Amino acid sequence: MGEKNVVQKIDNLVQVRNVILSVSDKGGLSEFVPELVKVCPGIRLYSTGGTFSSLKSALGDQGKPPLLQQISDYTGQPEMQGGLVKTLDFKVYLGVLSETYNQAHADDLKRTGAVPFDLMVVNLYPFKETIAKPSVTVEDARANIDIGGPCMVRASAKNFIRVAIVVDPRDYSRILEELKKNKGKISLATRFELAKKAFRHTAEYDTTISGYLEKTDFNKVKGAYPEIAG
Repeated sequence: MGEKNVVQKIDNLVQVRNVILSVSDKGGLSEFVPELVKVCPGIRLYSTGGTFSSLKSALGDQGKPPLLQQISDYTGQPEMQGGLVKTLDFKVYLGVLSETYNQAHADDLKRTGAVPFDLMVVNLYPFKETIAKPSVTVEDARANIDIGGPCMVRASAKNFIRVAIVVDPRDYSRILEELKKNKGKISLATRFELAKKAFRHTAEYDTTISGYLEKTDFNKVKGAYPEIAG
């Protein structure tokens, strides 16, 4: 990391203007999002797949551009079949990792037509819940290994100097309370606490996946895919 990238100036309070929402656990979302829109005038919401559908339902007549749009429309790249790639895009990560007082980052945002994301609401595929099912197969487990979600969570948590990352629906009320108190802004203290929770979230997720694979006999893996070529 070069000297030019050492951050020296940040904001305590960050105005929430652009938000990505991509969640497996949609609990509380229909209550959270309309309140979020009320407390943050001019907010823009970007979403994926099933989360997008839930947001459209929760927002009613408001659930359309410019307030709400699909990430695929924002990036210009359609989702990969089966939703395997939805958010792994330069415009997304530029918006997450950019720093407020870095002119080169500002130039990149302008050059690409990207926006800086201030709030990320992301949780992961239900891997732990999937492998707990008595009838779970190796393929069921493999398919529920999240890739884009952990990447977004980690990138957002790394950039807590500007971005708030919410991985737990139980934090929705806390976020709304702070945004109401600070007129749509979120504090560094809260961003830092959320970042710590986010890294715990991804660490536990990866540990669960690793533990499952370690305990899975290779013969069971071969048996899950009878048509093995080569």
